[in-house]
Amino acid sequence: MTENVRQQPPAWLRERAARGTTTAEALAFFDTLAGVTLDACIGRWRGSGLPTGHPLDGLLEALGWYGKEFVDPETVHPLLFQAHGGQVFALDPAPVPVQQILRHPWLMRSRASRAAFTAAQPLLRTTKPKARLRRTEHRGVVSATMIYDALPILDIFREVDQATLLGLMDLRDMPQPFFFILRRVVPVPGA
Repeated sequence: MTENVRQQPPAWLRERAARGTTTAEALAFFDTLAGVTLDACIGRWRGSGLPTGHPLDGLLEALGWYGKEFVDPETVHPLLFQAHGGQVFALDPAPVPVQQILRHPWLMRSRASRAAFTAAQPLLRTTKPKARLRRTEHRGVVSATMIYDALPILDIFREVDQATLLGLMDLRDMPQPFFFILRRVVPVPGA
């Protein structure tokens, strides 16, 4: 990583989000960023992937992923989706066959799979939290981490700026992390 990257993380991230990067370069950038407090995560965030050649690149967006919402450390909606009418709703990730999707990502990219996912959304919708926030150490830095209730997934966050987080999805037995960007859309109450 160059000194310029450390001084201008938002510019680095915008450029790589547009053209893509490698997992090694994304990890090196991630390691330059500061940890995040739990309070800094509170609010609603719009998500997008950071393309690194990961099997999940672009998949969530193709399915209508909106982002994440942190009401408080115990009340986290890890997967928000947006309906065609613009309504944002939380989805329960527990029934999602993550390991199978990783093995066969092309299956979820088909028109039929996307239609089936859309049809199943009413069954997967929830108003209950499906994750929690804790501070954990990852790659030598203590930072806010989202822990899914029913899946072996940790999303570790680092601060790009006050309105932007870089997330690293860590899943047991996944050979490389999945990177995503969160941009704040609803601020912390009272801020």
